[in-house]
Amino acid sequence: MTFTTEQFKLQDKVAVVTGAGGRGNSIGRAYSLGLAAAGAAVVVADLNLEGAMAVAEEIKAAGGKALAVQVDITDPESVKAMAAKAEGEFGGVDILVNNAALMAELKSEQAVDVGIDEWNRIMNVNVTGALNCVQAIVPLMRKRGGGKIVNQTSGGAFPAVSIYGISKLALVGLTTTLARQLGRENINVNAIAPGNVTSDAGKQLVPDDSPFFQFLQASVAKRVRGEPDELVGSLLLLCSDAGDWITGQVLNVDGGWVLRP
Repeated sequence: MTFTTEQFKLQDKVAVVTGAGGRGNSIGRAYSLGLAAAGAAVVVADLNLEGAMAVAEEIKAAGGKALAVQVDITDPESVKAMAAKAEGEFGGVDILVNNAALMAELKSEQAVDVGIDEWNRIMNVNVTGALNCVQAIVPLMRKRGGGKIVNQTSGGAFPAVSIYGISKLALVGLTTTLARQLGRENINVNAIAPGNVTSDAGKQLVPDDSPFFQFLQASVAKRVRGEPDELVGSLLLLCSDAGDWITGQVLNVDGGWVLRP
C-alpha cells in the first residue's frame, strides 16, 4: 500500500466527541472542529447543551455536519440515548473521542484526606464515564465493520501524583485493555496525553504564577504550553486510516514534558 495524504481524511465518517461544548477555548471544541474539517459528521456531546449547540453551529457555519446532544456520561441511559441520536441522525458511529472529564473543578486534596464520595465522583466521570460511552458506541462500530476510540488521558498521569492523575492513569489501563480485546474486530483504541494547554480550563488549573508552572518552565524540553489546536493532528492520525496500525498507545503531546525512551 502506498501512503497518500488522503488517508488522513474522514469523509463519510461519524464522530462522537464528549465534553465538546465546555469552556470556550476548549480541547473538545478544537477536536470537534478538526474532525469536521477532515470531513467527519460530528456529534458534539456535553452536559452543557448550550455550549454543545454553539460548537455544532460553528461546524455548520463552516459547511460541516454536526449534531448537538446533551449527555451525562455517568448515566448509562443518557449515554445510550446519545448513541441512539447519533445513529438516528447519521446512520452510525465510526469514531469515539472520550474527552469529557473533571479537571479544573477538582480540589488539590491529598489522597489520605479525600472523601470517598469525592473520589467516586472523579472516577465516575473520568473512568467509568468513558467506559459507559464505549459500551454504548462499540455495538454501532461493529455494525460498520470497525472504528477508532481515542481516550483523553493526561501528562499528569506519568507519574500520577494527584487524584486526577490516578483517574487518568486508570484510563490508560482501560485503553490498553480495550485495545487488546477489540483489536481483532478492527477497532483501534488509543489515548492522547496533553501537556499544559492554553484552554480556559488549563489556564485556570495552572496559572502563570503557580509553582507547578514554574516547575514546567524548568523541565519541559520545548514549550510549556500548547494551543488546543496543536492536539488535533495527533487526533486525526489516530482516527483516520493513516493510523490503522496503531492501537493500545498513548501519544504524549506536551512539548517534551513526559519523555519516553
